[in-house]
Amino acid sequence: MTNLTEITAPTTNRHQFSPIKKVCVCDTQPVTAEGVRTLLAGSPDLVFAEVSDSLAQALDVVRRTSPDVMMLDKAFGIQAILEWLTDLKASELRDPSIHPTAIVIWGVSVTEAEALRFLQAGAKGILRKTAEIPVVLACLRTVALGRSWMEDCVFRDSARADRYPRSELTSREQQVLELVEQGFKNKEIATDLGIRPGTVKIHLKHIFEKTGVRGRYGLALSGLKDRGLVSIPA
Repeated sequence: MTNLTEITAPTTNRHQFSPIKKVCVCDTQPVTAEGVRTLLAGSPDLVFAEVSDSLAQALDVVRRTSPDVMMLDKAFGIQAILEWLTDLKASELRDPSIHPTAIVIWGVSVTEAEALRFLQAGAKGILRKTAEIPVVLACLRTVALGRSWMEDCVFRDSARADRYPRSELTSREQQVLELVEQGFKNKEIATDLGIRPGTVKIHLKHIFEKTGVRGRYGLALSGLKDRGLVSIPA
């Protein structure tokens, strides 16, 4: 069972949650959306507002009703969702009166690489469809308050990373790490720092060993977590 550090146990006292947040769902499977509707029916602070079954409809819902949270099915396709997030951001920039909607991407499975791309594109939450009810509620409540959130099991090395302080890294390793977190490839890092690509690989090997994180996507997510840009309950 996932352990949570942020969730407050559900209660029937509405005064503990203010104001009530609207949640919309865009899913390829209507039955899944109905499951969310049933779940939120017992929540004192979250209300199910509307459901859509296409990205085009979802964008219309956001523009028309300005929900606090939109749960978006990963099954629509990674590229399609990234483009949708770009369109949403453009709409909000064109019309400042549009109330910002926190987007939660959820799917049967989500990899570190996918999670990072979604977060960098503007999503606020990353969640698996197999998550337990307290986890779903924790995610929705967190993003509804304007913070980012990701289920801990998506970030496979979060627990290990906490045991290895980044202060152990050399100044050059810190530079490499910062560029990795920004999405730079090895060749780009080498060019930026004036070193060989092979040297970058060596630095990355040492960074992986010292931080306990495997893979550049894990490093980038760890960086977001360390800077407080995304909550990853442990």
